[in-house]
Amino acid sequence: MQSEIATYTVAEKSPIELLQESKSSVEAIVANMLSIKQNGNSKSENRELLTQMFLNFINLRQANREILIEEEKLKSEIELAKSPVDFTTLQLHNLMYEKSHYLKANKACRDFNSRYPIIDLISEQEFFNDAPEAIKSQKLSNDTSHDLMLKRLNFELHQRKELCKMREKLEQHKKCLLETNAERKKFLSSLPMHLKSLKKASLPVQNQLSLQNQKKLKHHNLAELLPRPLYVVYSQFMAQKEAFEDSIDVEVSGSLKDAQLYARQQAEENSESPRLEDDGERERKRAKKDGYEEAGVYQVHPLKVELHVYDDKIPDPKSHKLVVLKFEYLLKLNVVCVGIEESHNGSVENILCSLFPDDAGVEPPHQSAKLILGDGHAFDESRTSRPYKWAQHLAGIEILPEMSPFLTDKDSQNSDTAKGYVFASDQHNVQTVLQRIRSQKKTKLTLV
Repeated sequence: MQSEIATYTVAEKSPIELLQESKSSVEAIVANMLSIKQNGNSKSENRELLTQMFLNFINLRQANREILIEEEKLKSEIELAKSPVDFTTLQLHNLMYEKSHYLKANKACRDFNSRYPIIDLISEQEFFNDAPEAIKSQKLSNDTSHDLMLKRLNFELHQRKELCKMREKLEQHKKCLLETNAERKKFLSSLPMHLKSLKKASLPVQNQLSLQNQKKLKHHNLAELLPRPLYVVYSQFMAQKEAFEDSIDVEVSGSLKDAQLYARQQAEENSESPRLEDDGERERKRAKKDGYEEAGVYQVHPLKVELHVYDDKIPDPKSHKLVVLKFEYLLKLNVVCVGIEESHNGSVENILCSLFPDDAGVEPPHQSAKLILGDGHAFDESRTSRPYKWAQHLAGIEILPEMSPFLTDKDSQNSDTAKGYVFASDQHNVQTVLQRIRSQKKTKLTLV
């Protein structure tokens, strides 16, 4: 009865559960048998326990058999399921191999150096417009695209041949030009020597025809950079010399570079619109000027006019030079100053101080200069050149008298002074100035 119950139980349970229960039952039976042996109980109980143990062993073998059978069954199922997986894996490997093969073939095709390397050809439209008919009418291949490519390559070759021919012609032309330039450079290098000899040979002809020599041309070129007052002085003395053949020489001295810089800056200031720049910008532009413009009111223009005065009463006046005057222009004061070259003693200064009455050159000649100089209106007496009124008249700088010459009858004394001023202004001409300079110098020489 018990075996039937056990068999029925085994049939319902899984092999794993049956194995675990049988194992537990055997362990329990062994434990009971040990306890009976230790306690000394009756051995009849051991027989029953042995019977139960044998039954559990039978269950264990049955469970083990079922487990082995199930394992074999699973192995067969796994083998059946593994075959399609292996087949699919083999197909995958074949596809990967074909892919690698195609990639290598594609790379080999791309890297293959064909007969026609990559050439920057003209477009098809330009080919049809510019290519000659002989190239377009050729048939080089049955494939239309390949035939067009071959025609374009032929046209490219034709163009490059033409360019090579043109390059040869240009190289030849360049060679001719270089030879011509070499000959011209050789001629230009020897030209100064020929010009020098030509100039030397033409000097007698120039002297005979009274032509202007190079020195006079140099002074005339420098005179173009003179400020207006000095240019008026220069032109008046030159006119006096040419018209009356007076025994004087007029020269222009100074720094040509500084004069050109000053003229260029003046032209830039005059070309700019005054509406577009404020006082701050003008001050910044003035601050940028250097060289000829420094701090102070006695700023002198870079160029000066030198007047060489000779004695006109001797047969060869050029052999006896009386005096050399230097005219300079003060930029800020707008006055012309005159001094005697290499002369700093008082006796020589008296020649210019006593040319005209009330004109010692110690006071500014006009009101604007007095306002610039400030209180005292004193001119720097340590300077060798002074702003004489007759020099302003020669320079074309008009000086208005402080009192009008047209006064009422009751101011007869002041009227006589104004008329005397007008009379003195009329005498400030080139001839009078030269006569008085010669007279004063000869008088001083006689007294010495």
